[in-house]
Amino acid sequence: MAPTVGKTLKDKALAKSVPEAAPKAAKDLHPVSPLAPKSLAKLPPISGVRLAAGAAGIRYEGRTDVLMAVLAPGTAVAGVLTKSKTSSAPVDWCRSALAEKSARALVVNSGNANAFTGRVGAEAVKATADSMAALAGCKPHEVFIASTGVIGEPLPVRRLTSVLPEIYENTGATAWEQAARAIMTTDTFPKMATASALIDGQIVKINGIAKGSGMIAPDMATLLSFVFTDATIPQDVLQALLVAGVETSFNSITVDGDTSTSDTLLMFATGKGARHNPVQRANDKRLDEFRIKLNGLLQDLAVQVVRDGEGASKLIRINVSGAESAAAARKIALSVANSPLVKTAIAGGDANWGRVVMAVGKSGEAANRDKLSIKFGGHRVATMGLRDPNYSEALMVRYMQRGEVEIDIDVGIAKGAAGVWTCDLTHGYININGDYRS
Repeated sequence: MAPTVGKTLKDKALAKSVPEAAPKAAKDLHPVSPLAPKSLAKLPPISGVRLAAGAAGIRYEGRTDVLMAVLAPGTAVAGVLTKSKTSSAPVDWCRSALAEKSARALVVNSGNANAFTGRVGAEAVKATADSMAALAGCKPHEVFIASTGVIGEPLPVRRLTSVLPEIYENTGATAWEQAARAIMTTDTFPKMATASALIDGQIVKINGIAKGSGMIAPDMATLLSFVFTDATIPQDVLQALLVAGVETSFNSITVDGDTSTSDTLLMFATGKGARHNPVQRANDKRLDEFRIKLNGLLQDLAVQVVRDGEGASKLIRINVSGAESAAAARKIALSVANSPLVKTAIAGGDANWGRVVMAVGKSGEAANRDKLSIKFGGHRVATMGLRDPNYSEALMVRYMQRGEVEIDIDVGIAKGAAGVWTCDLTHGYININGDYRS
């Protein structure tokens, strides 16, 4: 049986200070995105990780909305968090907890972001960490907290802490899909990925889950993502690997250009898998395969987020070359990816390269108008500052009916290159966000 978590005087005072609205009847989930993977990844157990999910009625009745992960003693933790100046209370907690470099538990709720909630928001996080620490037999700073959902409403913390003992009793090694579903908000499918790699000839495993559909333009990670490995990796090495991997994955996606108050990516290394010789540096060659597999897993999760963009009907890859630097290329690519005019044109099946030219020009980065080249799906539509003389409207009409569109842009300055993913902008985005709080 799980240990009993009693209410302290502070808990009772907090409960009185935060009136809790009754949970609403569960709304019908949105239809699954047409860009969703054909099948869900099957995640294997990770030694040193137990998971479970439960329903606390945080926003809707009867909807699974709490994820719990219990981690083996000695688990190293790394993380990257939103750079938003209006970050949520859970983000502030995680930023402080990461300095301690170890983790024993993770608690995540959906339905309420616990952002812009003032003192009571911070107290709710502390109450959650205290309750979970009592269950896991650890210190509160070893409990990591994340929340996603509506901004500006107090978190009904009593509902959350009251279900933690029951969820704790049900933790096991295989509840990956339930965990991924528990953190969904406007998501239409759970996002999961798995990989394995060799370190010193020993197989180690990596599992990851993520959530995100709207308010996606990360300046660090995605709305929420959690990665677990059974490899033995020191915290500083884990942090370096994660920071590097984020740049070509979560920092290279956008749905709507909005960075969340809650963006959180955490990675946990339990060290409970196959035994391998210790690694001390992120550039250790013995980590080469692990690094490649980790980066691939992060990219897989990030692209799944874009595939589930609110109202999306097309996945778009934008490749920029010929820029002054990789950073300049990425800024140009994001300028194109975040342009409502580009995104709506693609939603309508229009290869409107004029809008791409506009977005390149407004990026603020150097570009040579008279050397600019643009391709849709490998078919050149513009070159040397003009429409391509071999442009075929019929060919482009056929290509733009595809569910995945690729745009290549050469800005004609130097050799900097970068790529980002985005999705189109449809009426569905307005419909979803027009009644988000209702």
